[in-house]
Amino acid sequence: MIVFAASDKGGTGRSVTSANLAYQRARAGDDVVYVDFDFGSPTAPAVFDVPDVLRGVHEGGLHSYLEGTVHEPARIDIWRRTEHQYLRRTPIGAGRLVLLPGDISGGEFVTDEDALARCVDLLLRLDSEFDLILVDLSAGRSYAMDMALKATAQRELRHIQARWVVFHRWTRQHVIAAAGLVFAERGILEGGAERGHDKDALRSVIRFVRAAVPDPDSSLWSHVTPAQSAWMQMYDERLRRLAAELGVGDSVLLGTVPLEPILQWREQLITEEEVSATRIANEETLKALEEIARRLVDDVHWGQP
Repeated sequence: MIVFAASDKGGTGRSVTSANLAYQRARAGDDVVYVDFDFGSPTAPAVFDVPDVLRGVHEGGLHSYLEGTVHEPARIDIWRRTEHQYLRRTPIGAGRLVLLPGDISGGEFVTDEDALARCVDLLLRLDSEFDLILVDLSAGRSYAMDMALKATAQRELRHIQARWVVFHRWTRQHVIAAAGLVFAERGILEGGAERGHDKDALRSVIRFVRAAVPDPDSSLWSHVTPAQSAWMQMYDERLRRLAAELGVGDSVLLGTVPLEPILQWREQLITEEEVSATRIANEETLKALEEIARRLVDDVHWGQP
């Protein structure tokens, strides 16, 4: 299965949440590869705590591979290379967790037929090796998104199950932006149809994740005044109505990640130890990530037999 992680804006929590979902699926026993197609800002190694390549690799990354300057993209075994004190001890029963990093000097580039062929070939080979391919796309209507739509429309990849997860923060601007990325002109649906996808079929494999969502009833907000609490409750309801009107409401929601202080200060993986041992993360956040990771591969949740 291929899962494409998309967002219309930066700062949505797309990369850090996607990395956490990859970790959770590997922890559950799947062999997982995280493919960093965020060409303008390849920072996945920082989330996985691989210190020597925090901004990507100097050569041999995905940018180099797609442009044809190397025959194989670099690979990083997260369990072996991470400096996260709890990830160094591979969880019992865990599957593989591999990162294909971007280039530190990379950037957005126009996709030509050669790059498209290399992308298709890479995804085919990864599908034969891994249970889950998680592709982190650059924000917005990017060349990376265009290449993903073109690649999955190719005959060679049509037998591989592909899903799209669109990330947004719980604000009016982000809700509007997420809806636009999918439904507006030059969005995922229109762009996919132009490249050979069936629009209804494509719509059925798109879900949304709300990140950094404040819970007005959480103890984190116990210090707010009654007026502030009432305003938060009111605006939360308004956002729910807006999301429903724009087609990104609860019926197409994959999950919600609570506002988590640790993720505001340091984008990282949330493990059980961060909750139970050091107690720097909230249990609600870990449970939310575990549930989204479960739904990610659950056919019933996606309305598929």
